[in-house]
Amino acid sequence: MSTTALSPAADPTFYLVDEDEHHHPEGGTLLGFWIYLMSDALLFATLFATYGVLSGSYAGGPTQRELFELPLVAVNTAILLVSSITYGFAMIAMQQGKLGGTRLWLVVTALLGAAFVGVELYEFGNLIAEGATPQRSAFLSAFFTLVSTHGLHVTVGIIWIGVMLVQLGQRGLHPENQKRLMCLSMFWHFLDVVWVGVFTFVYLLGVVQ
Repeated sequence: MSTTALSPAADPTFYLVDEDEHHHPEGGTLLGFWIYLMSDALLFATLFATYGVLSGSYAGGPTQRELFELPLVAVNTAILLVSSITYGFAMIAMQQGKLGGTRLWLVVTALLGAAFVGVELYEFGNLIAEGATPQRSAFLSAFFTLVSTHGLHVTVGIIWIGVMLVQLGQRGLHPENQKRLMCLSMFWHFLDVVWVGVFTFVYLLGVVQ
């Protein structure tokens, strides 16, 4: 008794399992990343609220007006905002199919991000040298926690850009790489928005009060 094998053309269900295994909703990744960003927004909202409660608890230590160097922070804010613009240029180059331009603007963005983190570490170093450590008061504990959490996110973004540069070198502007760049774009711009809140709520209001 012989067995006849069905060809793919004769059996319309032949590809069904394979297609289901590899099928992903087109917007699934972006939706999932939006959910992550909302959870991250809740994290920063909690840190902002904590700082708001503890910002006046100096324990006899220095105040915001005595510690903050507003011109330095303003320059650092400008650096991060410019990095958001350069990432926008990277996205434009990606949409135009220009691999070289995309990688170039990503490198510029990463360098600006590294400069931002460097200035932030310089500020932390000066504060600690003056004795304004996180253990000095509740205000300083809340300040260091909020600002360093944002700085850690920027550092993760820089590492992510490095990973994307490697992946672009390997696979070019593959649709999956484009989707990852879009997620990274949302992440980077989100960090800019958070920092504008930090600059306004922590530094500007702190010096004005």
